[in-house]
Amino acid sequence: MQKLLRMKKEGSNSMLFEIVNILLLVLTVSSCIIAVILKDLLAAAIAMAAMSLLLSLEFYVLQAPDVAIAEAGVGACLSTAIMIIAIKGTKRMEED
Repeated sequence: MQKLLRMKKEGSNSMLFEIVNILLLVLTVSSCIIAVILKDLLAAAIAMAAMSLLLSLEFYVLQAPDVAIAEAGVGACLSTAIMIIAIKGTKRMEED
């Protein structure tokens, strides 16, 4: 009986893991698509930062905390800062 309960509990944890994993991947892809569609370059840079944060959370869920910290630091912070500085020197809105 205890073995059956343990297997049932592990199954629910596995299903929760799969749901979180799929949800993070869908949100990551949707933020990439939003970044491509946006005409406002600053908003697109922020969408890319959100994508990077979601990707670092995905790495953490997949039990790779070192990669998650590197992605959060480089992808979300440093790359976003560089893009914002570059946008500051140009026009904010993309022309048609």
